[in-house]
Amino acid sequence: MVKRNIIKIDEEKCTGCGQCIPNCPEGALQIIDGKARLVSDLFCDGLGACIGHCPEGAIDIEERDAEVYDERRVMENIVKQGKSVIKAHLEHLKGHNQDEYFGQAIDFLKEKGIEVPLDEEPSQGHEHADLPCGCPGSKVMDFREKDEEPAEDDKPATKATSQLRQWPVQLMLVPPNAPYLNGADLLIAADCVPFAHANFHDELLKGKSLLIGCPKLDDAELYEEKISHILKNNEIKSLTVANMEVPCCFGLYELVKNALDASGKDVPLKQVVVGVKGELSE
Repeated sequence: MVKRNIIKIDEEKCTGCGQCIPNCPEGALQIIDGKARLVSDLFCDGLGACIGHCPEGAIDIEERDAEVYDERRVMENIVKQGKSVIKAHLEHLKGHNQDEYFGQAIDFLKEKGIEVPLDEEPSQGHEHADLPCGCPGSKVMDFREKDEEPAEDDKPATKATSQLRQWPVQLMLVPPNAPYLNGADLLIAADCVPFAHANFHDELLKGKSLLIGCPKLDDAELYEEKISHILKNNEIKSLTVANMEVPCCFGLYELVKNALDASGKDVPLKQVVVGVKGELSE
């Protein structure tokens, strides 16, 4: 047994609707006795693809002692389900930067003489400029050179102006060497913050490059490693962390602080806390 992230199902909340099942191509979940069950630790990769498809909020991720995830055993189960499930599984691994598992899956398919239903090979580590999921929505775009904003008098009174300066914004999709990071004032925000704070663009984002993520549902260790890598490889002028006031969200500040310490850089760090009704405090 080893300690690792793995899903946890709240049986009291689970209604047995089965919406999580198609979103777990690894075959770790089954409906048994009217409830979703984790049938084997070794099939669960702990990445939580099933979480967002549970209408009752019955699935979460916890760190506990569990069997080591076995990609080859998973692939034995996946190939029985056909090409579309193989492709979904490979895209799932790529989208979460699981290059080691991705490589094992590709090797398994090649050994068995099974067609690899993807055009792209896995990225090698996190320094690659190409993004892991390979989808058009993740193409790097730098908006900083856009036309100057019109004067205040020329702006429609009811139209707000986006202050977003780049794409993508999701932390795990942003390449560490993206051009908009070097020399930036960097805002790292929990992904609930823009929904809670009505003036997010003008009060928090304006003039900054943005990274977003969820310290509760995503892999905090990967976040910390990625942020440290970004700090080491770019001249960041300042760091602002914006997190919600709920306890599980405060971990974002701690992991950024740890990443800053690990980077060896001296960068001013500020925390902004957003209340669930949108109010700010520092």
